[in-house]
Amino acid sequence: MTQPLKHRLMRLIEADLPVDGRLPTERALAETFDTSRRLIRQALDELEVEGLVWRKQGSGTFAGQPEDPTGDLAARIAGETDPIQVMEARLCIEPELAALCATRMTDAEIARLRTLAHRQVAADAQTIELWDGALHRLIAQCARNRPLLTAFALLDRIRSNPDWVQVRAKARARTTLAVPQSEHEVLIDAIAARNPAAARQAMHDHLSARFAALKVEFADGLREAGE
Repeated sequence: MTQPLKHRLMRLIEADLPVDGRLPTERALAETFDTSRRLIRQALDELEVEGLVWRKQGSGTFAGQPEDPTGDLAARIAGETDPIQVMEARLCIEPELAALCATRMTDAEIARLRTLAHRQVAADAQTIELWDGALHRLIAQCARNRPLLTAFALLDRIRSNPDWVQVRAKARARTTLAVPQSEHEVLIDAIAARNPAAARQAMHDHLSARFAALKVEFADGLREAGE
């Protein structure tokens, strides 16, 4: 009964959401879709199980995966770093997170990971960043290593700076969307195969490719600023 409603909710998510990914209230959604709040809540429950939305008490329902609250420290140092330094740090941390996931991620979590990757394939330019971030956050969470998750959360919060998002969007436009999508598929397959070395290498290769595009875009931006 909720499947058509879930599809309509996903179309809403992909077409008309604010930058923070917050969905309208359950009451507003019920009015929009001319249905009951009970059915809206049930559909959102199912989307949450699939890893496509998350809830924050007192704030509402959001698309994607939640940021770790320990990332609040990022606000203090965001002005002291730049996208290049952040990518260097990601290359130190995220391959190890992927390797740990290959030994610790459950089958249900891997299914959620594939769902997020599929959403990114279907996303437009407005929402691709949301699903990409959600995929990397799920990997960080499922590695089940608190110190590494805290380090990831710090970088993740810095990356959410709107100016940095714009730089990444330009860098992403330099390659076809199929490239990072295929890189994610290789990464998820390595995790699903329970192969830490392959998962580590797949994440390293994926981030290295994004890093190369980002360095070009960042250098162009600095040249334009100096003109």
